[in-house]
Amino acid sequence: MDQDKKQAIALMRYSSIAPLISGTQTDYESLNAFFREVSAKGLKSPNGELRHYAPATIKKWYLAYKKDGFDALIPSGRSDCGVSRKIDNELSEEIRYLKHTYPRLSASAIYRQLQDKGSISAKQISEATICRFINQMMLQERLTDNQDMRRYERPHINEVWCGDSSVGPYLKSTDGKKRRIYVIALIDDASRFITGIDVFFNDTFVNLMSVMKSAISKYGKPKVFNFDNGSAYKNKQMELLAARIGTTISYCNPYTPTQKAKIERWFRTMKDQWMASLDMRDFHTLDELRGSLHHFVHNYNQSIHSSLKGMSPQDRFFSEPELIKRLPEEQIENSFLLEIERRVSIDSVVTIDQVEYEVDYRFAKQRITLRYTPDMNEIYVVEPDGTLSPIHLLNKHDNALVKRDKVRLAGGDD
Repeated sequence: MDQDKKQAIALMRYSSIAPLISGTQTDYESLNAFFREVSAKGLKSPNGELRHYAPATIKKWYLAYKKDGFDALIPSGRSDCGVSRKIDNELSEEIRYLKHTYPRLSASAIYRQLQDKGSISAKQISEATICRFINQMMLQERLTDNQDMRRYERPHINEVWCGDSSVGPYLKSTDGKKRRIYVIALIDDASRFITGIDVFFNDTFVNLMSVMKSAISKYGKPKVFNFDNGSAYKNKQMELLAARIGTTISYCNPYTPTQKAKIERWFRTMKDQWMASLDMRDFHTLDELRGSLHHFVHNYNQSIHSSLKGMSPQDRFFSEPELIKRLPEEQIENSFLLEIERRVSIDSVVTIDQVEYEVDYRFAKQRITLRYTPDMNEIYVVEPDGTLSPIHLLNKHDNALVKRDKVRLAGGDD
């Protein structure tokens, strides 16, 4: 099993327990009740199939994560599928078609129709199996096209941070070139407090990650990050990041403006009050523009907000200090590393962006996982026990001076 498949399985396992880890699921009478509900709903496996794991299995994943973090969810070997193979993909699609086309059709009636069409036989699959499948399908799938568009507001800080980007003005640098500016921001849903913001020349995941890292270092982690479905937000690196810091990523459904209303409203305020007053001839570098933006955000966070009952976003945010749970610096640094997989050459070299790096010779001819800072200044190989070992640029001249140990293949005289 390759690393991508292992990570996909680990992310599936994390998705089942993410509400418990991030603290967003509190309306269950017990943990076992939560595990039973997740088991009944099922999980979408990496190959797209819906699988129903036993509550005990989901509990085991939860305890493993609590003890050793996300890496404990990565399978070390062959994993049990945990799903009945009696209903294959073709049969499940036929059942779904009948139920969606004829919603009042009972499970027993569907079972008889499948028999009449020759899709199944009584000896092959029992009526109880079809009933269980339909019950689980009804829990998982919505049978209406209507979307809930009601306005909402979280009652406490650090429950949801909404993030987005906005195009800014053109900046003319000292060399005379004009480049478009992008503003990336995070806002706390309950307080309207801007927890993170910065300006960039590109709207990329790496830049978003730098804003998230700065915000989490200062104000702790939210239970949920809410983003749209852009490529800068929805990718595997984001899923890995969320799993490592113990939060959840929620992506807005298309055509649901209320899910991003607060961040979009804030960007409108930013454009009306900050951008409209800028004379871009006064700025020649990102740092100069960044200083002006941070000054505006500082004043905004301290201004009275009508929807906060006479409080400023800053006062509202810090009115619940017990909900600001900062992560250890080491965990933040390790969690915000990017990750790739590479095969090591026979001479212990890996290549990243056409640059050669040397790893320990014990990894020769193996596939390894590498974690690195976005600026590539620090690159680590993930050891089998999960620890990180730094690697460095290939230096052939230094290697020429290294004394190599001879490998003894058989006994003999010295």
